Amino acid sequence: MKQILQSFKTGKTELTEIPVPNVGKGQVLIRTTRSLVSLGTEKMLVDFGKANLLQKARQQPDKVKMVLDKIKTDGLRPTMETVFNKLEQPLPLGYSNVGVVEEIGEGVNEFKKGDRVVSNGPHAEYVVVPKNLVALIPKNVSDDEAAFTVIASIGLQGIRLVNPTLGETVVVTGLGLIGLLTAQLLKANGCWVIGIDIDQNKCDLASSMGIDTINPAGNDPVNRALELTDNIGVDAVIITASTKSNEVISQSAKMCRKRGRVVLVGVIGLELSRADFYEKEITFQVSCSYGPGRYDISYEEKGNDYPIGFVRWTEKRNFETILKAISANQLDVKSLISEIVELKDYQNIYSEMGNVNTVASIINYSDSPQSINRGIEINPRSFKGQKGVLGIVGAGNFTKMTLLPALKGLSPNIKSIVSSKGVNGTALAKKYGISKSATDIQEVLQDHEIDTIIITTRHDAHAGQVVDGLKAGKNVFVEKPLALSQSELKSIENALETTKGSLMVGFNRRFSPHIKQIKKSLGAEPGSINLLATMNAGFIPHDSWVHDLQVGGGRIIGEACHFVDLAVYLTDSLVSSVCFNALGKYPEENTDNGTLLLKHDNGAISTINYFSNGAKSYSKERVEVYSQNRTWIVDNFRVTNGYNVKGFKKLKTKLDKGHKAQFEAYLDHIQSGGIPLIPITELLNVSKASLAAIESLKSGKWVNIE
Repeated sequence: MKQILQSFKTGKTELTEIPVPNVGKGQVLIRTTRSLVSLGTEKMLVDFGKANLLQKARQQPDKVKMVLDKIKTDGLRPTMETVFNKLEQPLPLGYSNVGVVEEIGEGVNEFKKGDRVVSNGPHAEYVVVPKNLVALIPKNVSDDEAAFTVIASIGLQGIRLVNPTLGETVVVTGLGLIGLLTAQLLKANGCWVIGIDIDQNKCDLASSMGIDTINPAGNDPVNRALELTDNIGVDAVIITASTKSNEVISQSAKMCRKRGRVVLVGVIGLELSRADFYEKEITFQVSCSYGPGRYDISYEEKGNDYPIGFVRWTEKRNFETILKAISANQLDVKSLISEIVELKDYQNIYSEMGNVNTVASIINYSDSPQSINRGIEINPRSFKGQKGVLGIVGAGNFTKMTLLPALKGLSPNIKSIVSSKGVNGTALAKKYGISKSATDIQEVLQDHEIDTIIITTRHDAHAGQVVDGLKAGKNVFVEKPLALSQSELKSIENALETTKGSLMVGFNRRFSPHIKQIKKSLGAEPGSINLLATMNAGFIPHDSWVHDLQVGGGRIIGEACHFVDLAVYLTDSLVSSVCFNALGKYPEENTDNGTLLLKHDNGAISTINYFSNGAKSYSKERVEVYSQNRTWIVDNFRVTNGYNVKGFKKLKTKLDKGHKAQFEAYLDHIQSGGIPLIPITELLNVSKASLAAIESLKSGKWVNIE
């Protein structure tokens, strides 16, 4: 299928061939018939993509600060590699989609195949959208009309925040597409509407809809608004304009009556004058997109609706309201259509985005294929008779920033890369010469030439994909964690009993040259060891999927497991019992600030501190090993010092946690069919110990590892 993507690196807007996205739980696959171009938002993204690096930096000063902080901790080269990798990631354009349901995922009962629906899907021949962002189209509403639903809901949400009453005077500043739709909806709500725009064509169009207008080029907006309201002032202002100027917000406050309301829907300068708002006690609020539920993972991704008695208008209910308004002829969108363009002619729209006469551009998908293809050739080549042929499942940050850069110098045979929506996987396939891009893991599991899969998906998918891979007879390399529950771990154990393939987990710290050096100098009989490891992990917002115990498993299971494996490796002993204490009065709510105590079979003790409340300027990881009057200190896997250690020289390297060394060793292993790099007993024991940490947190006691 084809999809419109914006490159932030080259600045090009391209129509790219990618595989059809795979439908997941709670999702709907839609074959697109129309999509509406959001000229304001998309022009901003296209212009940003065309800007040079300095111009991009000036537009995002907050991001510049983050880059400077990263340079201090990680160094210049790794930071710049991260920045350029981010810029290389293509961005899907569009969020106003109309189409026909082709497939429904598990847990979706509201739709069936063949339904006409709207969604916030991008400009693509097929889109996958969570069910709470999809709405049925009434029979008397055409596809062209329905394409306005999502963008009109942005204006509707601004109106809901203003909460106008019958007869109130409301100003709409900015008569672009959202502004014109907002003005019409206000009229349908019984308001007297005044529109403001510097473009006379937009003012004329609004006037033809029965809306009074003010053009700042010929009239002072504040004086004219006061004149039209007998010097009372307007009841409310909805700002749908896009400008860097602070004048709009000042004018909005000045034209309001006492205790008036100002709601921002667009993007403007926000240096507020206290006097403008203070004297009249004017309220100011920023509207968030389509309505309640937006950016809420529980609502959008997990499909959990808000009770209608408590949240009357969600983003989906706003979609449905707009469709009803169009159906009842309360909202005229046909007169706003400037052009309808075939998908293949998309550049007719994007090359002319500065055209002031364009209000709404619609893309028509009449030539789109009816077939669903979830695997496409990018760099065709033969892998017949080769060993160590890889299929990568997952194309997120780890694959992009760590896995593929580390594999690059090892000449791997990568046949396929799988990503849920196809965009990231296709981009990475092109960059790294991967033969095929796919969106369904079955494309890899059923490929007889692929003997090894590397899994880098979200944590909740790991166990199931590992089991599927082992049952398919593949060698499996899975990023940590191996599993999120004891039952998942048991299913992997069962699969291992009958498989021909091997299993490897991405515990990479033991492969670092620093750790290898310590292991060597410990000697064959180091005795009982005390190990102390501190991870200054840094803060991650609490709404991140990593913190979700059902999806990410929390940061102890998801990341501290690296150091459980490191402890097993350095002590040369499995974990026998675990105790975990978290920070705070209610520790059960805190799984990213705590201390993990491990007791090993041979008597060794390991203490793992996992903190997210430390300074970014301090080392992210520190390892201390104590044995037989000797001490080794590893600082951020860059410098290792030995104290009272004969023959040990200070070790300095670039930041190296062992990723590349582990991948190199694993490729050698699968190509030669040698002994597994980490015994299965160790892999399973580490996972059991990580899972036991959460059990220990709940009970406040030591938990034994069976």
